[in-house]
Parts: sequence; C-alpha cells; structure tokens
Amino acid sequence: MEITGLAGYGIIFILAYLMGSIPSGVLVTRVFSGQDIRQKGSGNIGATNVARVAGMRLGLFTLALDLVKGALPVFLAGKLGPAEASFSMTVATLAAVGGHMFPVYTKLSGGGKGVATAAGCFLVISPLACLTAVVVFALVVLFSRRVSAGSMSAAITLAPAVWWFSSSAVLCAGAFIVGLVVVARHKDNIIRLVKREEPPFFGKRDKDSRQAK
Repeated sequence: MEITGLAGYGIIFILAYLMGSIPSGVLVTRVFSGQDIRQKGSGNIGATNVARVAGMRLGLFTLALDLVKGALPVFLAGKLGPAEASFSMTVATLAAVGGHMFPVYTKLSGGGKGVATAAGCFLVISPLACLTAVVVFALVVLFSRRVSAGSMSAAITLAPAVWWFSSSAVLCAGAFIVGLVVVARHKDNIIRLVKREEPPFFGKRDKDSRQAK
C-alpha cells in the first residue's frame, strides 16, 4: 500500500501530528501517580519533569513513549508515503514534533520541548546522526548536569550530523528546522543558564542555584 500525491503528504502530516500530539507525560503521571504533571515542577510534560516529579521509572517510561510517537509515524511515512521517502519522512518529522509541542488534544497548549520525539524521528531517518546527537547530549549533561544544556547541544548538532551521514538536503533541512524550534522552546532555560539559575538534574545544587531559589 502506498499513499500517493499531494493528498498523501497531507494524510502523512495529519496522522503524524495526531500521533505526536499524544501527551505521554500527562497520561503516564495521571495513570501511575495520580498527578497532573502540568501542575508540578516546571510544568513541562516531557520526560525530564516527569522524572523529577514522579520518579525515574515513570520518566523513562515517558521517554520511551515520546520516542515511539516520533519513530512510528516517520517509519510509516517512509514505507507507505509517496515515492520520495526523504520528503515524506521530513513531513512526518515536522508534524510529529509540532504535535508534541502544540498538542491538539490539549488545545495547542502545554506541550513539551520536542527533544525525545525528535530523537525518535531521526532514529529512523539516520540512526548514526541520532547517535551522534545522543553522545553530544550525554557528554554535555555529564559535565554540566543540566538536561536543557544537553538538549540544546544535541539539537544544534543534529543538522550537521544528518548531512554528514545522509548527504540529503531535504533531511538536513528538516533537522535544521527541528533543531531551531527545539532551541527556541528552551528560551526560559537559556535565560536561567545565563543567570546561572538553572537547577541541576542530578547532584547537589551549586551556590548560584541555591541563591536563586
């Protein structure tokens, strides 16, 4: 089965957006902890805030679900979409990440920052590029102890890595757009990082973070 033509791209976009819109963090915390993650911690529905508020196990579960809701629509787009797979997969990526950030099920508000969903998308598109971004993420988080710093570093790394491993202008453009919007979604974190007020994900708060609190 192959979805063809302009209508095919429209179908891919809508289905990927609906999958991406599924608020994994909200569902996981409500079902397993009876909490509304949007009213706790930073208010973000992503895996980092879930881990802070409801524990690492639920945070990892949320992470897995967010990866799947990025990977699945991109995989299907590559298999069932119009002949130009790279374009179909890019459309699905932008829709899935956009859905995570602006979920239709919550009236386009309260979405996450798109990091895990984007990782799921590019795990299918270019596993080596995704792995490169993950390594950058892990190293930055290890040395800075700030997930936001790691996420933005990975987002910036993504487009060059996709170009290096795929040489596809379409996929690289998609990665660039995703990286740009992910960094933009971290604007509050950027302000806190500049002011040295961003709390660490692990370990003791440093002096500046304690004073800011």
